[in-house]
Amino acid sequence: MGTEAVVVHSGGCHCRRVRWQVEAPASVVAWICNCFDCSMRGNTHFVVPAARFKLQPGAEEFITTYTFGTHTAKHTFCKVCGITSFYSPRSNPDGVALTVTCVDPGTLKHVEYRKFDGRNWEDFFQAQ
Repeated sequence: MGTEAVVVHSGGCHCRRVRWQVEAPASVVAWICNCFDCSMRGNTHFVVPAARFKLQPGAEEFITTYTFGTHTAKHTFCKVCGITSFYSPRSNPDGVALTVTCVDPGTLKHVEYRKFDGRNWEDFFQAQ
């Protein structure tokens, strides 16, 4: 995460039953992935170490998980409103991917958007 100081970001789903906080820089790199799942959902995310992510009390009862393919990625979403505000990415199973648009306004100062070729995941990930 570099040398930039971290701030506490809050966020969650549309119905606010799944809420979380995360320590991350105010400036982040967000990934626009073209895999079938991310592109269908319009998901753009940034990744933080799992140790910096904390679900708020009571949120777990409203989360369900979808996996496919290698079952490494854990696509979590709210059982009530269906929003994926965070998930465990295949590219970083020890991290948490946070949906940029699910971060509450005010703490993200800058987002740099980069493309990730998830449809050719193995080749793209090896080239990084």
